[in-house]
Amino acid sequence: MVDKVDNEMVPTHSLISAKDANEMLHDMHLKHDNLPKIYNTDPQAVLLGAKPGDIIKVKRHDYGSAYESYRLVVEE
Repeated sequence: MVDKVDNEMVPTHSLISAKDANEMLHDMHLKHDNLPKIYNTDPQAVLLGAKPGDIIKVKRHDYGSAYESYRLVVEE
């Protein structure tokens, strides 16, 4: 069985503070609703204790490059 949390293929997820979320949204000229969604029942969201309205930062490392993306936690 594959561990859905500690598997090396799963990117690093972390909650960002409300202050950091507001700064990021302002800098990118976005609103909460413009972000891709992640359900509050997703294994990573559950592990982080994320609630609807929180924003999760996802760090990916693909083909030698690293980048960050953000997901808005929503109620399933």
